[in-house]
Amino acid sequence: MKLGCIGDDFTGSSDLANTLAKEGMRTTQYTGVPAHDADPSVEAGVVALKSRSIAPQEAVRKSLEALEWLRAQGCTQFFFKYCSTFDSTPQGNIGPVADALAEVLEAHRVIVCPAFPGTGRSVYQGHLFVNDVLLSESGMQNHPLTPMTDPDLRRWLGQQSSHIVGHVGAEAVFQGAGAIAAALAAQQAAGHRHIVVDAIRDADLRAIGAAARDLRLITGGSGVALGLPANFGCVAGAVPWQGQDGRAIALSGSCSTATRAQVVQHALSHPTREIIVADVIEGRLTVQDMADWLLEQTGVPLAYSSADPEEVRRVQDRFGRDRAAAALEGFFAEVAQLARARGATRIITAGGETSGAVVEGLGLTTFEIGPEIDPGVPALRAGSDLVVALKSGNFGAPDFFAKADGVLAG
Repeated sequence: MKLGCIGDDFTGSSDLANTLAKEGMRTTQYTGVPAHDADPSVEAGVVALKSRSIAPQEAVRKSLEALEWLRAQGCTQFFFKYCSTFDSTPQGNIGPVADALAEVLEAHRVIVCPAFPGTGRSVYQGHLFVNDVLLSESGMQNHPLTPMTDPDLRRWLGQQSSHIVGHVGAEAVFQGAGAIAAALAAQQAAGHRHIVVDAIRDADLRAIGAAARDLRLITGGSGVALGLPANFGCVAGAVPWQGQDGRAIALSGSCSTATRAQVVQHALSHPTREIIVADVIEGRLTVQDMADWLLEQTGVPLAYSSADPEEVRRVQDRFGRDRAAAALEGFFAEVAQLARARGATRIITAGGETSGAVVEGLGLTTFEIGPEIDPGVPALRAGSDLVVALKSGNFGAPDFFAKADGVLAG
């Protein structure tokens, strides 16, 4: 293994694995830290954690365990993957984890770049944009767990990290890898360990990747990984895939603007059913009820709890944020378990927490990376008769659920 990656959620990890596979690296995604060594054929290993929204000290512990395993596989470079919308609170977990990884690896020049132009995320003058608006005006300010109210990455990361955060601006980035490397060295000399790097085009990301050839640690969204496989002599090519027949179900717990629009679109031609959180908590809707409904439908039936921000706040006020989140995650996990036991072979999920709950509930440990469904979302084979798609809330075209099933089916 050459490149060792740590993802802070399952959807983001599959996003990164997708990028590396498309760029020619033999990539495998693992759920949690494996109990065994990797297959010798693996060039890039992605250890997917569910650490984005847990206590910072626990996120650090899990990430360091993953790092220890990856180092034991022989990796020479490491990548810490977080969301392209920099999902975090003022306490973490991006800063504490990046600090801990940098300390163990003795990395003193650490790139911070969540840009992903393919999905509309760009970094300019240290600020994160989603399409043509600042992050704080994109809908992410309403996220139920990690509301993003400040688009200045230097300022936001500065609250989380023990280090002063530096910046390499677009002027240097546009000049290519040599100028970026020189700017990174200057930032390190000025006392900055974590360095936000501007990027608005894929060409910028590839140049940043080339500049990072000799760096021990890179952090960011999957976009900045575009340029890394070439450093290991890999060449981009088609990703092989064998489709899966059988029954499909879709489960959505994301409350993002993109996912809510996808739910509306899907309802025009496929069965959909809303999950009311109060009904789950108070026992009016059972796992058996929902699994029965999903498996009685034709097409790609979708069960969703993708409410608007006002409804999410009302639920949190009534039941408490943690109780509501735990109830939904547990419900989705058990529905997936029962549907799988009764013959579901294609499972599509939307939302990082929902996807993590389903993956853990099904006991899935290793994913073979397939072709891209939409930017940032690959098809994944989890077993001889099970394929899945794990979508981050803000990703995907309006017809994502039906499109995903088409790719999974082959």
